[in-house]
Amino acid sequence: MDFLVKFQQYSDKVEKWLQDNLQFDLNCLERTVYESMKYSLTAGGKRLRPVLSLAVCDMLNLDEEKVLPFACAIELIHTYSLIHDDLPCMDNSDFRRGKPTNHKVFGEAMAVLAGDGLLNLAFEIMLNESIKEENNSLYCARAAKLIADASGTKGMIGGQVIDIEAVGKKITYDELCQMHKKKTGALIKASILMPARLFNVPDEITESLEIYAESLGLAFQIKDDILDVEGNSQIVGKPVGTDEKNDKSTFVTLLGLNKAKALLKESTQRAADSLKNIDNSGFLTEMACWIAERNK
Repeated sequence: MDFLVKFQQYSDKVEKWLQDNLQFDLNCLERTVYESMKYSLTAGGKRLRPVLSLAVCDMLNLDEEKVLPFACAIELIHTYSLIHDDLPCMDNSDFRRGKPTNHKVFGEAMAVLAGDGLLNLAFEIMLNESIKEENNSLYCARAAKLIADASGTKGMIGGQVIDIEAVGKKITYDELCQMHKKKTGALIKASILMPARLFNVPDEITESLEIYAESLGLAFQIKDDILDVEGNSQIVGKPVGTDEKNDKSTFVTLLGLNKAKALLKESTQRAADSLKNIDNSGFLTEMACWIAERNK
């Protein structure tokens, strides 16, 4: 099956779960925060992280219905992080996915609360799964902890702190890698490892998935940095050149465009090679190539 067709099928399953299970009350007194949450959640993203979870689930022949809630919880966390990233006190972005950013529509205060609401809702979803009689509560808790670590100060938030404090400073290549391993890579890695935690798959499979996840996360960030230089803002869905404008260190500013592209190729190949001993890994192998070649 064509890669993009399969990607869309996974994405459609995520959309259906979100529509079926997230019923925002738009008639209550606090409806504005729900409108704000829904605005960003339905703004059209790639749903890359939950797609990765479902692809791992397929590859390992796991129960998709048990993986979906956790995969969608990760998407809620990712969406909250974008809302907060776009705030004037962070990246000060006016557009995201081709639309005005959340704070441009609802104001800064409501955007902060909407992000907080999505984060809380993600953990509500995972806790609900943990207390269902038909689920293994220990494995659910392990999956939730993996996601909590990836999205907290040990992961995404910690990476954002490093990013903020690095503005206007010269940082080393190792520091840049550490920053993006946390800021971007941690939640991607959690998306890939979560199904393995949820079903306690063998260590040798998990080890291969870890190599794949770390390589894919690095490739994703390098490509983002390249798109900020070479991308078309109308295709990317947000302004390009913002890293240079905000005086941020990137793989392009640190290594130069050609070396960044070489590192992207190397990371992509490492991701693909890590899955060679796992059956039915074709889609995830193609995913690595797609991430390296995408235009948005």
